[in-house]
Amino acid sequence: MKKILLMMAIAAVGLGACDERPKPLTIDNALTAEEIAAGRLTPEVMWKMGRAGSSSLSADGSRLLYTVTHYNMAENRGVTAVYVQEMASGAVHQLTDFASNNSSPAWSADGSRIYFLSDRSGSSQVWVMDADGGNATLVTGKGGSEGIPDVEGFGISPDGKHIWWVQGVQPAGVAIRSSDRYKDMDKSKARIYDDLMVRHWDYWDEGTYRHIFVGELGKGLVTSGRDIMPDAAWDAPLAPYFDMAEIAWNHAGTQLAYTCKPLTGTAYAVSTDSDIFIYDLATGRTQNICKPASRPTGETAAAGDMPGYDKYPVWSPDDSKIAFRSMRRAGNESDKERLFVYDCRTGRMEDLTTEFDYNAMNVVWEGNDRLWFIAPIEATHQICRVQVPSATAEHPAAEVEVLTSGDHDINAFTMGGGRIVAEMTQISMATEFFDVNPEDGRLTQISAINKPIYDHIRMGEVQKRWVKTTDGKQMLTWVVLPPDFDPAKKYPVLLYCQGGPQSVVSQFWSYRWNLELIASGGYVVVAPNRRGLPSFGQEWLDQISGDYSGQNIRDYLSAIDDVAAEPWADRDRMGCVGASYGGYSVYFLAGCHDKRFKAFIAHCGIFDFDSMYGETEELWFVNNDYGGPYWDKTNATAQRSYANSPHRFVDRWDTPILIVTGEKDYRIPYTQSLEAFTAARVRGIPARLVSFEDEAHQVFRPQNSLVWNREFFGWLDKYVKQE
Repeated sequence: MKKILLMMAIAAVGLGACDERPKPLTIDNALTAEEIAAGRLTPEVMWKMGRAGSSSLSADGSRLLYTVTHYNMAENRGVTAVYVQEMASGAVHQLTDFASNNSSPAWSADGSRIYFLSDRSGSSQVWVMDADGGNATLVTGKGGSEGIPDVEGFGISPDGKHIWWVQGVQPAGVAIRSSDRYKDMDKSKARIYDDLMVRHWDYWDEGTYRHIFVGELGKGLVTSGRDIMPDAAWDAPLAPYFDMAEIAWNHAGTQLAYTCKPLTGTAYAVSTDSDIFIYDLATGRTQNICKPASRPTGETAAAGDMPGYDKYPVWSPDDSKIAFRSMRRAGNESDKERLFVYDCRTGRMEDLTTEFDYNAMNVVWEGNDRLWFIAPIEATHQICRVQVPSATAEHPAAEVEVLTSGDHDINAFTMGGGRIVAEMTQISMATEFFDVNPEDGRLTQISAINKPIYDHIRMGEVQKRWVKTTDGKQMLTWVVLPPDFDPAKKYPVLLYCQGGPQSVVSQFWSYRWNLELIASGGYVVVAPNRRGLPSFGQEWLDQISGDYSGQNIRDYLSAIDDVAAEPWADRDRMGCVGASYGGYSVYFLAGCHDKRFKAFIAHCGIFDFDSMYGETEELWFVNNDYGGPYWDKTNATAQRSYANSPHRFVDRWDTPILIVTGEKDYRIPYTQSLEAFTAARVRGIPARLVSFEDEAHQVFRPQNSLVWNREFFGWLDKYVKQE
């Protein structure tokens, strides 16, 4: 569950050897005459949009490097290309074609070359090209694609002498497959485990782990390399997201900081205790900076108590300090992400956000004494900055300044030459690039990736509404109206239940659960920031843990009842939809909605808490959010959670329900959906099960997405929209 930031399979299938490049994927994103005449956002129109990816300013701030992914629906696949935009003129140049996938572009230190990942050789490898896109040369994986593992991420040292890359390895002595254990049983297909975790997110543990390799670059090509974590039966960066931002060179190119959780088995499954490690190229030694033994005597308890997630190291320009994000509480994946600074000379740790009740993300140094980062604040994401206190200050008073403002999500930003460029979304706008004034935070749009589509469609108005909850608090709720909304008419209304459960309902743009797309179907969408969501302080966020069936459910009902009181809202045509924790919310509300809703849609939702505990993989999540295992009869919180599992209230179900699942979903296994579908049909309730055999917790593939949308809107139109 949680925020879904997994590496999406955006492109595709078998590509030939580097001297026999395949035919480029045909990309035709022009709207049809019918789509232009309709002027609405539809699933088909949405899949014609270019999806902006990672961006990076050149060191002098003169050029912006980024990726865009385009899709071909008939081919059921996409392709990612690299682009550069001249900041002075705004001119955009495409540097790679559509014959292969090209991603993760990064400038060389002098800006003359661009390193990037490409599958043009038959496997994913690091390549380098001139800044104008010419002279592409293979850096890793020399000798063709046969037997060469994919490179999943990389980083070039600032001095250009070394490279790190990540690839899968199978440590010696790890034998999961029966054919590996019993050489005379080569046709056996069994997996054999003695401990957890047997699977994670969307894959079974086959004994392969992501390791970091470091190599020398001679004339831009890898000449040697070594695994810096040999024999480790764990991943770096962390599973399941494998975010390469968890690895960072120092500026001298002599040390590498990275995130790792060196645990195995059940200990791994119940723990979030990752740490920051420093690998020294000259000595080959590795240091864990997050454990008390590596810090001076007398360090404060707040800094010394670090049993939760510690991730995303970033070196200061002079390599004297490392900034990173830290969660204090063990086993809580949604604790406050504090901004820490580690002094490499003294071992001193400082939390710069003790007085700031929001998370810190996307941390960037400006000089050696100021940090910039993104924080979720009241259902938006804003750029902030904070001064790093002097090393001599006993009790540093770090005051965070929130630079930007407005109803938007700044999801990432890059700095160079005194310039800041942000990747920004709104509920009504997919990612575009904006120039950020570093003095006052003023935002100026500098890209127009999807202008040809926006010029021909009408979006619905997004209203910001504060709703009073049953315990007297104020809850921010987004209300998205259909395009061409007429307040004199009555409209069907949908309650949107967010997943996570600790994922903010912000100004996000999604290609799966898109609020504007739903509204374009003629529905008013109600999206509340109920209890348990970030950006309203840690108390608001924490409340949901151990109380799934409590205040946040009442928050949902407060939001829908408030909007339903409007003269343009049709109380007799209301529905309720959600995925993951939102799917759980749908199942629970189906047993207590008091006939508010005419139809439900649950995607990959939790239905049976007892079986969920034994079927899921990250046990720290259910231990924290349920309160513990179902067999612990002395645990009042856990027993209350299991007593309020949705499956215990199926006798109250009385409303048609559409249930969607992915058969490769191991976070909330598809068996949860099967249980719910069986219960509904045995009770005689109209129900439909849509099970995608090649999807996991989300639906990513183009044609699967269109099927999903047709089923989604077909169900709502049948049971909600019809008078």
